Amino acid sequence: MRFENKVALITGAGHGIGQAIATKLASEGAKILVVDINPDQASTAVSALRDAGATAEACITDVSKRADVEAAVAKAVELWGKLDILACSAGLMDREPFLEMTDELWHRVIDTNLYGGFLCGQAAAKQMVNQGSGGRIIYVASNSGIFGGRGRAAYGASKAGIINLTQSMAIELAEHNIYVNAVAPGPTLTRPEVQGELMGSAQTRMPLGRFGTPAEIAGVAAFLASDECSFTTGHTYAADGGFTVAGLMEG
Repeated sequence: MRFENKVALITGAGHGIGQAIATKLASEGAKILVVDINPDQASTAVSALRDAGATAEACITDVSKRADVEAAVAKAVELWGKLDILACSAGLMDREPFLEMTDELWHRVIDTNLYGGFLCGQAAAKQMVNQGSGGRIIYVASNSGIFGGRGRAAYGASKAGIINLTQSMAIELAEHNIYVNAVAPGPTLTRPEVQGELMGSAQTRMPLGRFGTPAEIAGVAAFLASDECSFTTGHTYAADGGFTVAGLMEG
């Protein structure tokens, strides 16, 4: 019960990795504010958490809107009196070739992934500073923020930005006992009904050679959110089956 009496706000918690992080933290005692732009997904996620015995509420939020983000933080404090943990998982992974990329797609991805991460991190950090008891901020980055990929100029740039944002925030917030880290998933099976088999190009670059599961990403995020993570800040942990460290796989 590492998160007993802790309050966690998790964005993108209606589905996939965000929902898995919410489930993991709740299973160890955290009270969860499920923040998502999709009302149906948020409601379903809250019902599942409550059915498992957790304390959870929903907040419908567009993370690219400052007023929405500040209202979500205020709701967590109104409900439970504080905010201990922020996990930012809300994001888009739209793809388009670089030469064909539109302004609309670029801004949609950057505004949600990077600007939304900035807004959530700033609002949560201000609350944590006011409380005076420190906190944990965890971003969901991606191995696409560590190296390039086709069709991922916007997505990769947004995640590379998240990695640097993590580092910069960690430096500035350390004096307030706020730890900031990120987990960078590799290919993760969040939509098995449409994802199919892991692409061959990924298999040849991954020592483990398979999709990760949302629960496996959540396990890393939970460590970063816990008091066990007591001497680590500003780092990005790749949970990617070895994807980002693999060189030649033959021989």
